[in-house]
Amino acid sequence: MNLQRNIRRMAVVLVFAPAVALGHHGWNWAEPVNSEVTGVIKSVRLGNPHGRVTLDADGEEWVAEVGQPWRNERAGLKDGMLVEGVRITVSGHKSARPGEKVIKAERVLIDGRQYDLYPDRD
Repeated sequence: MNLQRNIRRMAVVLVFAPAVALGHHGWNWAEPVNSEVTGVIKSVRLGNPHGRVTLDADGEEWVAEVGQPWRNERAGLKDGMLVEGVRITVSGHKSARPGEKVIKAERVLIDGRQYDLYPDRD
């Protein structure tokens, strides 16, 4: 009996886990067009599943989701570059949810240098 119950539980997890993961890590929550947000970094939280950089963009607070540590490193974007007071431009996709000031970064521009987090995305 216990074995059958555990098998059923595992089947449920295997069926629904991919949908949950895609819902969080996909791009379907964002607008389909590219946008830019430029601002000064107020705070940073780097790590998995992705980093979050809070910006002051002309008096509005925006959150830029940057890549996972391996993705940032592959792009040449070092943790020490994302610190309070640095002015950056984030190119990517803004949240499609009304009033939510979040942008998923495809590219980050710091001091005239571009870091392509998703080089294969347009």
